[in-house]
Amino acid sequence: MKINLEIISSAHLKAPIAVEGLNTKTLVPKMVFRRRLTRASKLAIELLNLVGFGKGRIIYGSAYGELPATASILNSILNKSGISPTDFQNSVYNTPVSYASILEKNESEMLTISSGDETSDKLLKIGAIKALDGDEILLIASETMNIENIDEVNSCIKYLESAVALRVKVTDEESTLHIKDIDDSLPKSLAKLVAISESCKENQKNIIEIQI
Repeated sequence: MKINLEIISSAHLKAPIAVEGLNTKTLVPKMVFRRRLTRASKLAIELLNLVGFGKGRIIYGSAYGELPATASILNSILNKSGISPTDFQNSVYNTPVSYASILEKNESEMLTISSGDETSDKLLKIGAIKALDGDEILLIASETMNIENIDEVNSCIKYLESAVALRVKVTDEESTLHIKDIDDSLPKSLAKLVAISESCKENQKNIIEIQI
């Protein structure tokens, strides 16, 4: 079975260490709210703005989740010090899209998946099935891996911070995108989604075929 998705808009962010130039202060004017945001949350809010998505269903994917918050908690346990309540709250996988939904007062369905290196494929398949209902859906994925001593375990990923968003809907038209080159210096969990975003062209329909 195949489902074709039209990519209405897309955006991606990537950086070797941390994405610079985010408009977080403008997009999140309340300082109390802004101070609680994780890096992944800031990336998600930035991407929602870039693709023009406000209220609607969101499907979010990440292989490693809120790695900085999780690492901080583990360090606290190792050092037998108090665990930060903010780190504990922010350690769950749906943190980025939860903050984004609170900001936008979005009460629509929100689904989070994690499937290791296959996260991109699973996100696309689940998104395609969900989109059969006829509404626009936001597919978003991120990895924030810039933690202490990451170089000791990372030998292949160039971009420690990356995120991508695709605003999609089902279409009966034939596919126009055929993804061949995928950047293996990105986390595999979102590399395919970034390749799709990079392949999208302005002023034409960008349609991708999803095999279920």
